[in-house]
Amino acid sequence: MLSSFANCFKIPELKKKILFTLGMIVAYRVGCVIPTPGINGAALAEFFDKMNQNQGGNIFGMLILFSGGALQKLTVFSLGIMPYISSSIIMQLLTAVIPALEKLSKEGQAGYQKINQFTRYGTVVLAVIQSFFIALWLESPQAFQGILIVNNPGWMFRLTTVVTLTCGTLLLMWLGEQIQEKGIGNGISIIIAAGILSRAPDAVQYLLMMLSPSSEGVAQLQPLTLLMMIAFLVGVIVSITLITQAQRKIPVQYARRIVGRKVYGGQSTYIPLKVDTAGIIAIIFAQSIIMFPATIASFVPSQSFQNFAHFFTRGGLVYYIIYSVLIIFFCYFYTAIVFNPIDVAENMKKNGGFIPGVRPGTQTADYLDFVLTRVTLAGAIFICIIAVMPDSIMASFKVPYIVASFFGGTGVLITVGVMLDTMKQIESHLMMRHYDGFMRTGHMKGRR
Repeated sequence: MLSSFANCFKIPELKKKILFTLGMIVAYRVGCVIPTPGINGAALAEFFDKMNQNQGGNIFGMLILFSGGALQKLTVFSLGIMPYISSSIIMQLLTAVIPALEKLSKEGQAGYQKINQFTRYGTVVLAVIQSFFIALWLESPQAFQGILIVNNPGWMFRLTTVVTLTCGTLLLMWLGEQIQEKGIGNGISIIIAAGILSRAPDAVQYLLMMLSPSSEGVAQLQPLTLLMMIAFLVGVIVSITLITQAQRKIPVQYARRIVGRKVYGGQSTYIPLKVDTAGIIAIIFAQSIIMFPATIASFVPSQSFQNFAHFFTRGGLVYYIIYSVLIIFFCYFYTAIVFNPIDVAENMKKNGGFIPGVRPGTQTADYLDFVLTRVTLAGAIFICIIAVMPDSIMASFKVPYIVASFFGGTGVLITVGVMLDTMKQIESHLMMRHYDGFMRTGHMKGRR
């Protein structure tokens, strides 16, 4: 594998793509330390530091994850790429339910560019809304236990914050598109993974502090426990890799047709049904919904609403049940959007294809739906386990949330998937230039 990495820099085109991608990542990390005007950065960082040691916060905890910690000091990239992701998911949902958008999506490259333009407009709208509410949140001393975060609150601060954070999100979107065109890998995913990995030094610092003996001469975390956590992390990475690449292959046979003197068809292929079709999207939707009441509760002083929001607080049985149900629901919901058994069955019938032992048409669609329903259930249950894993690690090993999130959860799922995708693209370049890939037997598969 080390020789394969060395071969990457022997191909001029691949070397240029890798260096360009690394340069864009450096530019992203530089923007993560440029502060927004009018903010007491030290007080805000202290607040988020306390939050990381506990439950990871409310819905802002997810924004911190996707912004690579930029929200902790409210830098220009505080919103991260989250508005663009949300806009992309919303456009995918609307494409499936609005006939005009569905027709536009089938018009090839021109239709893709038009939908991408709508996605950018949606990104601007979501970024403006999110940044405005963040500005209001920062101006409220009650949300920070009486700590003054904004030196001069008012409409000038709100306008400055909205413009700064919105422009930061648009710049991140542009960086992701540049990586997609001139670099290697999926640009948006690489930016998210880089932000997640940037928090690793903080997690390591917490681990070292816990390994150091306290004033009483006893360390909070024992070396044997750390070895168990590392072994657990390796198992999580292996399992995520297996589930990410797992697929059910449905055999398809195409009938032989004779047109004039030529023979068409007659070959065998298969339809790959992925176990984890939704992936991180299901967790994003589920987290957004279940954390919304707790976030609103920090602004609404009503006691009845506070009691209602308590059911959606981390640590309770009701929270985990609702969270798991939402993840399973969105796994099925997103899978139904991206894979339509009826359309697949009709296309197979038009091209003379059939599944051995299954009649073409309606029975083929029912069979595909039957298999996909059961395959998706296995992937959804696995995603539920990964999603609640940080809370289990916190309870079992008594470590802060920022440490637990690196031994399971959304961050690990995203990072492993992005690395698989990127290495698959690099391997394709190596194989095309007659170099060995990263594996001696077989080839790597990405998430899609």
